[in-house]
Amino acid sequence: MKALLKKEPGKGFTLENVEEPVIKNSDDVKIKILRTSICGTDVHIYEWNKWAEERIKTPQIGGHEFVGEVIEVGDNVKGLLPGDIVASETHIPCKVCYQCKTGNMHVCKDMQILGVDRDGVFAEYAVVPEIVLWKLDESIPLKYASVMEPLGNAIHTATATDLRAKHVLITGAGPIGAMAIQVAKASGAATIIVSEVSEYRINMAKEVGADLVINPSKENLYEKVMEFTGNHGADVLLEMSGNVTALNDGIKSVRNAGFVSILGVYNEEKIPFVMNTAVFKNLTIQAITGRKMFETWHIATQWLKYNRINIDKIVTHEIKMEDFEKGFELMMSGKSGKIVMKVSE
Repeated sequence: MKALLKKEPGKGFTLENVEEPVIKNSDDVKIKILRTSICGTDVHIYEWNKWAEERIKTPQIGGHEFVGEVIEVGDNVKGLLPGDIVASETHIPCKVCYQCKTGNMHVCKDMQILGVDRDGVFAEYAVVPEIVLWKLDESIPLKYASVMEPLGNAIHTATATDLRAKHVLITGAGPIGAMAIQVAKASGAATIIVSEVSEYRINMAKEVGADLVINPSKENLYEKVMEFTGNHGADVLLEMSGNVTALNDGIKSVRNAGFVSILGVYNEEKIPFVMNTAVFKNLTIQAITGRKMFETWHIATQWLKYNRINIDKIVTHEIKMEDFEKGFELMMSGKSGKIVMKVSE
């Protein structure tokens, strides 16, 4: 089968013919990959940054976001049949640790991540355990189904608190930040303010429903937020950028007793943080990773099925898997939303 392989340390992937995976465990499911999408994590692996050097063992198939068709199931698979259309949680839990047994499989102590700790889904076929698969309503277009994993990140981040009638500040309008705009609207936010420096993503944020977009490289974020909210401040900060300045300026812009939800991942393990501001404002700070298995998947399904959110302007490119280099270059340029690769029909 064809697959995008990180063959050896260094920049890039290579399109290779590799052995097709087979079911080895009784709870395994074999999937024909229909669509897969490129994530920031995939870009880190493509660029071969410091994190990738320390985490990825080559050779390995990349990718973790996908939608596919079930073609074979193991003997103990109970909820899926050949022909079912599925997306997948990318955090594969051990099912036996404390976190798994107490409703927090998404942060399993011993989890593996597709395309990071084991072969991923930039391929014509993949085999994964049933526990991570989510059966989809076939009314959901494939290009949307393939990005339900990052949509789940946006839902997890934005629904960590009640957004009804709130001023919501989103720092970072990459694809997940843009999805969070739609989530905040669906969740009843009064206004949605976005901080973003990329002109391409500023325009995307406006198109998907932001009430105010601020370019902090040209304007003072705190002053503009206070002006827009009548000196009230943001009730909720959704930090999606992984930028230290955005985090700290965002916290300064949140009202006393406000809520901060942080999805962004930072380049350095230790960063300067306006802790005293957070303390004296009595802020509630929630760190976010992954998606709630499977609460956020259910929400994503319902909102997509019944057209309560529209991510058409966020899925900006569809390309063939053979054109993967173009996709990665677009991602690294910042001039795209989500990029979906067609693997099979």
